[in-house]
Amino acid sequence: TELLSCLEAVVSTQSTGGAGSLGADNKDTLFVGSQTHFIAYDVHNNADLFYRECPDGVNTISRGYIADNDKPLVFVGGNCSISGFDIEGEDKFWTVTGDNVCSLALLDYNQDNINELLVGSEDYEIRVFHGDEMIAEITETESVTCLTPMHGSRFGYALANGTVGVYDRNNRYWRIKSKNQAVSIFSYDLDGDGVPELITGWSSGKLDARNSHNGEVVFKDNFSCAIAGIVEGDYRRDGSNQLITCSVEGEVRGYSPSNKESSHNLLESNAEQDLLRELEQRKNNLLLELKNYSVNTMAGREVQASGMKLGATADVQGQQMGVIPANTQLQTSLQVTTETESTPSHVQLLINTTNNTLIKTVMIFAEGIFNGESHVVHPPTGSISSSLSVPIFPPKDVPIDLHVKTFVGYKNSTQFHVFELSRQLPRFTLYILAPADTQEPTSYVTFAITERINRVVMWINQNFLLDEELVAQQELEVRLIALRSGSPLFIRMVPGTLSILCDDIDLVGDIVQALATSLNIENLQSTAVYPAFTDNLREVLVKVDDFHTVRQKLSAEMADHSNLIRSLVVRAEDSRLMYDMNGMKQCYLKLFDLNRDLVNGYNIRCNNHTELLSCLRVVNQAITKAGRLRVGKPKTQVVTACREAIKQNDVDKLFKVIESGAG
Repeated sequence: TELLSCLEAVVSTQSTGGAGSLGADNKDTLFVGSQTHFIAYDVHNNADLFYRECPDGVNTISRGYIADNDKPLVFVGGNCSISGFDIEGEDKFWTVTGDNVCSLALLDYNQDNINELLVGSEDYEIRVFHGDEMIAEITETESVTCLTPMHGSRFGYALANGTVGVYDRNNRYWRIKSKNQAVSIFSYDLDGDGVPELITGWSSGKLDARNSHNGEVVFKDNFSCAIAGIVEGDYRRDGSNQLITCSVEGEVRGYSPSNKESSHNLLESNAEQDLLRELEQRKNNLLLELKNYSVNTMAGREVQASGMKLGATADVQGQQMGVIPANTQLQTSLQVTTETESTPSHVQLLINTTNNTLIKTVMIFAEGIFNGESHVVHPPTGSISSSLSVPIFPPKDVPIDLHVKTFVGYKNSTQFHVFELSRQLPRFTLYILAPADTQEPTSYVTFAITERINRVVMWINQNFLLDEELVAQQELEVRLIALRSGSPLFIRMVPGTLSILCDDIDLVGDIVQALATSLNIENLQSTAVYPAFTDNLREVLVKVDDFHTVRQKLSAEMADHSNLIRSLVVRAEDSRLMYDMNGMKQCYLKLFDLNRDLVNGYNIRCNNHTELLSCLRVVNQAITKAGRLRVGKPKTQVVTACREAIKQNDVDKLFKVIESGAG
């Protein structure tokens, strides 16, 4: 049944398939999702268990137990929302997330014998839900296309840019990046050591198994075309599950786990070839290093001989051999640069040496900033100096580790010394102090806080890249400008109360969440006033009602056309049997017109559905943004209360919850 659901997902690009059991009889159930509906199908009895309309669509499906539910649920991820259904089709779980859901997985994340729900989405986030409450959030560099539970609290993930890896809670064990895309990942103990490996099927047709702890390849195989899906099942009916892989052309291969005695032979001759290749590479590196030493020694002797004849100084001789002073150091600094006509706002990484040595090349490695996660700056020979400036454009407000390698020498050096260092960009980098005449924002969030002002000042100094550090006083007021949007950002605090004034609700939510995490605040209730945000949401809700009305009208018209078509088909057949060719022709002409009307109506329905999904996405994201202004239980309560208000079509209650919370 699982393999069938995998093939179903391959055959129809508009649907998502999954399989499992929801009932006490432990019989298989086939789950099929489309852009508008979700079906649970009883395979053994050849009957539908339930059929539910899903306005947010179905992108991915997962099944299992979560939180306080003693019965399994099937979870459906769609347009910024996640729903959970029981065997009767009742909606037992619902929450929202920041973007379209790409992947779901169930895992005992915090090792409390209760499953948490892992959600991967298009906004590069992996979110962990304990019931309705989000307890962890991990930021990646691309859309999270696949998630799979592994051993303990470990889980594997795959990104749209070809990256796969393994996390243990918030700690990433390893990751690798390929030019191909990871189509499917799965957890399976292939080498028989009791710990499952991460099995990855690639768009190139490659299948590999990697150690969950260090990412080492323990097995690999190749198909002639892309992998479609990976599952496990008792294919041989011998009581043990095999790993089953299917390609897009229908080729199916099965793999049995090896025993401990033969686990070291999984790669067979490939392991020996890899070892020989590694040893050959190490040999070549050592030979190259030896050659460099030899060339350097010979060059030194030649320079010394010519220097004695020409009277060259020892400094010139050393420069030509690539020798730099022993006390040479690199100094780095970060500086915010505002927007110009040709360049958007960015952060300048300034690198300089402490003497007259020159910087030949700078290599920077960082996630989520550069294409290929690396950037090389190699100035022209005539522009080489002892300092170098590298512009950095952070795409989001997240802390970023910069790993820098700098080649240092002299202008006529043939060899260079490599300095390695690391710098971290603070979470909020593209912000500058606002002018004194900056107008105060009309939107704000305020909440009670028991922390001292100096702790908040310390947090601001650590998380914002300001020209000078703030000093704690009896009251706090910081006026900033967000360079990405140009929005003013004011942070005010008096003992017991903190207010954040900014018209950008996303930015305020990020600040609230980051501040709560840093200060270990588990529950935080707030009051939020965002008139422009609520006015826009009100307009969207009106559009949603209009789209629903149009949809119902179109559905009624389609039903009428369907009844008329059946009548015309019968009449046309009767005319044919009676040799009434003119009557038959008239019936078929009317059928042709009705068919054209149905096609036009279908196109209108498609456009209406696309617009409806867009509006529902805005509504779901608005609920998420309102929740991010709170922390812990108040956040969960806001999400639940917002959903109830929308179900009841009570707009005033919805806005009251967004402003004052659900308490």
